[in-house]
Amino acid sequence: MATYLSTELAGSANQTAAPVGYKPRATVYGARLKRMRATFTYATQTTSDILQFGNLPAGATFAFGLITTSVSMGTATLAIGISGTTGKYKAAGSAITATDTPTLFGIATIAGAADPALTAEETVIGTIGTASLPGSGTLVVDFFYSMPN
Repeated sequence: MATYLSTELAGSANQTAAPVGYKPRATVYGARLKRMRATFTYATQTTSDILQFGNLPAGATFAFGLITTSVSMGTATLAIGISGTTGKYKAAGSAITATDTPTLFGIATIAGAADPALTAEETVIGTIGTASLPGSGTLVVDFFYSMPN
């Protein structure tokens, strides 16, 4: 029975031994996890509005995100990404209807990319789809990312 190393430990997929002298990337293995929080007060933002969450720095590796809402988003959807790739971190998918319950998000191809660290700072935005956001309540979006130590 073979023992397979993770891509991070071996440097490539489906390896049973790491190359001599190989060291895992500092952005994903043994890195510090950081958080970027964005809080919004719902005010019936429409599908033509953009929510700006903040900037992920160059060198950051996206791990996952959490969305927590104090009220149901109804039928409104929220894609999270960057200008030109609005669903980079979260596709619009379905509306978040669970209240006061953190909902995880993330795209496997972004989190598991061969070299996932950003080469330049990115401004992360939310794009509203399907319907307007609620008229009152609170939306909290947390982004967790790692950086080299």
